[in-house]
Amino acid sequence: MGGAKMHSVKEKKILVAYFSHSGNTREIANQIHKSVGGDIFEIQAVEPYPSDYDAVVKQARQELDSGYKPALKTKAESIVSYDVVFIGYPNWCGTIPAAVRTVLSDHDFSGKTIVPFCTHEGNGFGRSVSDISKLCPKSTMLEGVAIPGRDVKTAQNTVSEWLRKTKSTKRGE
Repeated sequence: MGGAKMHSVKEKKILVAYFSHSGNTREIANQIHKSVGGDIFEIQAVEPYPSDYDAVVKQARQELDSGYKPALKTKAESIVSYDVVFIGYPNWCGTIPAAVRTVLSDHDFSGKTIVPFCTHEGNGFGRSVSDISKLCPKSTMLEGVAIPGRDVKTAQNTVSEWLRKTKSTKRGE
């Protein structure tokens, strides 16, 4: 990820916001939250996604193609008060899910530091990081981490090392 600036986030007000369909991204979000502290917020669409894989992929593709932004169960009204926002999601159709697009486009991330993390089934970040940058052009993007779904349960070392590299762990760690 070219041009990522390295800033210590230890002294900042932190939010770990994530969308998770199968639980993989939730697992990584909890690992990050345990290390960085701050607050945690689950992004949830009012209308739940189907549990069937093919149906989810079909719906995700339709939402991506149409630019659809689903209504959310809970709005993250206080995003303005955070300095650093870790934003987590599964890679759907090569980018962020529509529910994450709703959060990023409905709030002003100007001056904030965004730290992306995703879970995936072999395609890493896809174009999600550039899509986040387009939605939040006046924010600073730190280097993210992409964790394969099969590695989520054993990713603590990978997550910890990534957080150390981005200087994102709590003081004293």
